[in-house]
Amino acid sequence: MEEGLDSHWERRFKAGSVAPDFTLDLHGHTLDAAHARLESGLFQAKAMGARVILLIAGKPRPVDAADRGSRRGAIRAKILDWLAAGPHGSDIAAIRKAHRRHGGEGALYLVLKRRR
Repeated sequence: MEEGLDSHWERRFKAGSVAPDFTLDLHGHTLDAAHARLESGLFQAKAMGARVILLIAGKPRPVDAADRGSRRGAIRAKILDWLAAGPHGSDIAAIRKAHRRHGGEGALYLVLKRRR
C-alpha cells in the first residue's frame, strides 16, 4: 500500500498546505456503518478524480484487541485493517497524519495513486 511520496509532498504535509480534494467523516458512526461509509466514500472519491482524501476517524485511543468493537477509538483502530483488506488498498499511495488545521490526530490523509 505504501509506495512513498517525494519530498515536495512531505514538505506540504508538514506545512499544512495540502488541500484535500474530498472529505470522508466516519466519526460517530458504528463500526459497521463506518466500514460501509469508508468503502462507498472511497469509490465516490475515485470517481470524482480526488487525489487527497481527508479521512476523519477520531483520535486514536488505547484499546484492548478484544474490545475494539465497542470502546472509543474503535473506528480508528480498524482503519488500516479495512484499507489493507478492502478493494481500495492498491489505489493508495500513502497514508499520513493530518495537519492540525484538518483535525490533527483525529484525521488522516489518504493519497491516491495517479490514475493512468
